[in-house]
Amino acid sequence: MRLHDKKMLPYLRPMPYFNWNDTVNLITKLTPSRIINMAKVWSSYQISKLTGKPIQWGQPISISFEPTTSCNLRCPECPSGLREFTRPTGMLQHDFFTETIDQIHRKLLYLVFYFQGEPYLNPKFLDMVKYASAKGIYTATSTNAHYLNDERAKATVESGLDRLIISIDGTTQDVYQSYRVGGKLDKVLEGARNIVKWKKQLNSKKPFVFFQFLVVKPNEHQIEDIKKLAAEIGVDQVRFKTAQVYDYENDPNQLIPTIDKYSRYKKAKDGTMQIKSGLNNHCWRLWSANVITWDGLVVPCCFDKDAMHRLGNLKMQNFTDIWKNDNYQQFRKELMTSRKNIDICANCSEGLKVWEE
Repeated sequence: MRLHDKKMLPYLRPMPYFNWNDTVNLITKLTPSRIINMAKVWSSYQISKLTGKPIQWGQPISISFEPTTSCNLRCPECPSGLREFTRPTGMLQHDFFTETIDQIHRKLLYLVFYFQGEPYLNPKFLDMVKYASAKGIYTATSTNAHYLNDERAKATVESGLDRLIISIDGTTQDVYQSYRVGGKLDKVLEGARNIVKWKKQLNSKKPFVFFQFLVVKPNEHQIEDIKKLAAEIGVDQVRFKTAQVYDYENDPNQLIPTIDKYSRYKKAKDGTMQIKSGLNNHCWRLWSANVITWDGLVVPCCFDKDAMHRLGNLKMQNFTDIWKNDNYQQFRKELMTSRKNIDICANCSEGLKVWEE
């Protein structure tokens, strides 16, 4: 297809930064109890910043629930892909999920079905999405899209999923597989087209679908190409994500991009690489969200990929007790005292922009 072809002109116009349908959909999930809870969380966070003491009111606004640690790919900066977890690999069980949601759904606004692994490998994944959707929770997931065949794409739209993030880090197979090791770009594009098709056939505005492009050095020259490809397929948006590089001082896989705005890191005067965020001694995520692993461990956030900071276990305690327990308060206190000394916080992107097109 030639880019100067008149039929392609609509595809080349910039996609909107703001998506009205998705925003309205999220607003419809608000209830009095969720609004009150949001106000409590926000105000306690602001007071904590002012006083320097961890004050926690309310319960999480958002939670990430891990469907599985299994993955079909071997991405070079991902513990799941590298098979480097010290914690066990397994699948979230439907009964445990529903029991937990029953505890927290009245105040929970946003549920992310993702932490590590590929969600669609869990055979009960879409059943769990349906259950959460029936509770009026905004549901989202992130996928490498290799399992979105026609049947699963239809089931995804029918499940009530509100947001579908498709990770696609290249517009040609050679560039795509340089990071998404073992992946097939044609499968990703097929899956995206299947979702777009079934949204139209079922006359559904959901899920809000966007391509997430992890900008790394090998693919940064394809930034404009992914915008054109997304528009051609008909997804709702493209978002560019900065890459977390574990050994960013040496960057052994040569992933840090040369385009500054898409990098989490900057070169200091002495020539060493440093993280841009500044690591202030506060973190909105720790007040507003947390992560639950497939086997029930509660950890602070998505940067604790190996679940080393275990703040509670939902197989042994209820959620509210964990959220208010001494372990959580101690972790918040340590963060407000010296965030840079906490391992999972030292390479955190909190406060850095996700670029949308």
